[in-house]
Amino acid sequence: MRETDRPGEPGTRQGRDMESLAGRLLVATPALRDPNFERTVVLVVAHEDGGALGVVLNRATEVSVSEVLGGWGTLAGEPPVVFEGGPVTPEAAICLAWTRPGVTDLVGFTRVSGSIGTVDLSKDPEILGSGLVAVRVFAGYAGWSPGQLEDEVETRSWFVFDALPGDAFASRPDDLWHMVLRRQGGLMAAVAHFPSDPNLN
Repeated sequence: MRETDRPGEPGTRQGRDMESLAGRLLVATPALRDPNFERTVVLVVAHEDGGALGVVLNRATEVSVSEVLGGWGTLAGEPPVVFEGGPVTPEAAICLAWTRPGVTDLVGFTRVSGSIGTVDLSKDPEILGSGLVAVRVFAGYAGWSPGQLEDEVETRSWFVFDALPGDAFASRPDDLWHMVLRRQGGLMAAVAHFPSDPNLN
């Protein structure tokens, strides 16, 4: 793959052999008008032949983590609330965790990329807490059947960018869509100023 053909960038030509996007960000393009995903930033948690799964990072609710998961609330980053992870199975909880430097083996932790992974909420938060910087809890998730995500990237529903560890734990999640686009520079930074209502342009 040439450098100019990286997923999500102008000139991209996607194939069914797209490399796994696990650990990367999907940033909704202005053309994506589905209310479930308009102006969202999604962290891809898993991407295999059987499909893909991710969580929306920038839709906070007003429900505190402590209210629904007790002790896990003390580990939740700011804001310490449950997030709407996506439209699939909203009654299910997925917990992302950010491990401390040097932590390589943590019971109940499944690495997604680098220091970010998922954590088993049935484990004792007091035991796991010493190895974690923060957690974020999501109600529901975004799911794609085999080939669906590849099609959506090819048709420019999503930009695909590298994630920074702090993206999944942004203290101002409402600003995340603009922030991720702005830091790309060039044309992508300009997209961050695209009006939510094209009629206002």
